[in-house]
Amino acid sequence: MKTILKTTSVFFACAMLVACGTSSGVRTGGEPAAVEDRTGAAAGAEDGVVTAGVGTVGSFTLAELNNPASPLFKRVIYFEYDSDEVAAEDRETVAAHARLLAANPGVTVTLEGHADERGSREYNIGLGDRRAQAVRKLLEFQGASNSQILTVSYGEERPVAEGHDESAWRLNRRVELVYPGQ
Repeated sequence: MKTILKTTSVFFACAMLVACGTSSGVRTGGEPAAVEDRTGAAAGAEDGVVTAGVGTVGSFTLAELNNPASPLFKRVIYFEYDSDEVAAEDRETVAAHARLLAANPGVTVTLEGHADERGSREYNIGLGDRRAQAVRKLLEFQGASNSQILTVSYGEERPVAEGHDESAWRLNRRVELVYPGQ
């Protein structure tokens, strides 16, 4: 019952994000369209990949993955202990990545699920997978295609912090969004 309530809550939260969203910047032919910012100037991309910004004025491109001021710059989603629920403060980040993927059908992302060292190896592999699947569901719900998203779970095998305390464990409970070539 608790899982159903969580799933329903996530569904409605995502529905609100989608309902309040802006144009995806995709023409009906599937080609990326230039997106007008609020000044009326068309925004384009040298690499031909454009999408509307989520919660921003104007648009962004794949190059924004490396721009610290862009919502696409954040590519790590952290989780609470023993949880696979995407936190409210990370949903905007996931929405930005969903917009990028929805506007650019040729772009793919790998979602790498991780866990801290607590728990058995098998349990942590499963938990990392559930975390990656939770991010995947949000991306797909917000317009990304199933074929654009790969998931893998490393469980506790690839920690970013080697300590054995909460500060290290907090950094290891994550899903990383990995784009080819980035």
